[in-house]
Amino acid sequence: MAINTQKLSSVLQDFVTSTSDIQGAALVTPDGLPLASTLPAGMDEERVAAMSAAMLSLAERIGMELSRGQIDRIYVEGDQGYGVLTSCGEDAVFLVLASQAAKQGLLMLEIKRALAELKLALM
Repeated sequence: MAINTQKLSSVLQDFVTSTSDIQGAALVTPDGLPLASTLPAGMDEERVAAMSAAMLSLAERIGMELSRGQIDRIYVEGDQGYGVLTSCGEDAVFLVLASQAAKQGLLMLEIKRALAELKLALM
């Protein structure tokens, strides 16, 4: 069965536009290929996809080696905002870019909601 990339793009677009603090999002394969994205201008979708998949893969390996169990999310905080990576089932990695003004609890709740929609669209 083919993945409905239009549906994935629509879910990402709704996710990004629904909250002013979310600046972009991408859904990529575990091997680093883009499935759908709504990224800020100037960001290379293919480069973002490759880095996202590599970071999640490395984090899963670190979690295993350090006996921390299954990795739920990777959280990168910079002076310009946040990057949050989460697994979206076995077939995808979900990246969210948020501004520094984002409230972390609300951000995680929105990510959880979007993940549910994305997983349904991937079926």
